[in-house]
Amino acid sequence: MIEREVSRRAFVVLATALLASSRMAHGQPAKAYRIGFLGTTSPKSHGTFLDAFRDGLRERGYVEGRDVTIEARWAESDYDRLAALAGDLVRLNVDLILTHGTPGARAAKEATRTIPIVVALAGDVVATGLVSSLARPGGNLTGVSFFFPELNAKRVEMLKEALPRLKRVAVLMNDANAANLVTFDTTTRMARTVGFDTVKILAHSAEDFERAFGEMERARCEAVVIYEDPLFVAQATQLAALAQRRRLPSVGFREYADAGGLLGFGVNFPDAWRRASGFADRIFKGGKPGDLPMEQPGKYDTVVNLRTARALRLAIQPRVLHRADRILE
Repeated sequence: MIEREVSRRAFVVLATALLASSRMAHGQPAKAYRIGFLGTTSPKSHGTFLDAFRDGLRERGYVEGRDVTIEARWAESDYDRLAALAGDLVRLNVDLILTHGTPGARAAKEATRTIPIVVALAGDVVATGLVSSLARPGGNLTGVSFFFPELNAKRVEMLKEALPRLKRVAVLMNDANAANLVTFDTTTRMARTVGFDTVKILAHSAEDFERAFGEMERARCEAVVIYEDPLFVAQATQLAALAQRRRLPSVGFREYADAGGLLGFGVNFPDAWRRASGFADRIFKGGKPGDLPMEQPGKYDTVVNLRTARALRLAIQPRVLHRADRILE
């Protein structure tokens, strides 16, 4: 009886080893990995970005349901829920946590110091204290990051080039997002350089938008700069409609112009999320997050929405049109 049990165990061990060897020989992972996704918004707004991450995994040979599974948790733009959702993923003992934005990255990092964390995209991760440096992040977090202050400074410059007569500009930011707050000084310095006065306008939920645009009107702002924030990306159509209704020229992220904003300049989100899959692959193959240098996005796009320009009866300067990657007519 004992001999049969030993033989059975030996068979199981041998079979497992042969299966792992066979999978590795065919370019398949030696085990099935479980990814916990901590989404700051909803599948409606960010589901296509998560699909881009899935595409990246497929390009690297992972088959969902066989080599990898994704446990998704969505905060529905309520950042106060992120800590509990991150804790839920930790209790599931996932092999890796994927998240996005500074609020999601911070919640994941506070929930675990051991489970690897990959950030699909977050702004200014050094200034917000998420990593020690881009070259050697340290700890358990790595991924894709962009220079958020410089990006928004570029938007201010673009707005001035497009509409040189503007003088007073609102800056819409989410005070629940540390990356938004640390960026304002850089935006203000660039605004002064090109001849703008700036007015800080805060919003941390969609219910704040009407009030925020009312503040812009009372402050006699002539245009608005809209920061990258997962909430704002999720509500790009509503924000663009409010800007048009208030007759405010506006500049924001790429998708903001697609949703009806006047100007867009920013990271190609699907490309960044696809690149994040490479970090997951390296971690599954034994890489340590703290040793994997964070990457910068590979693509930035400039979008001009001439339909919105016509609705606002604005003439965009030709040099801005010449530099645009896309013009929406």
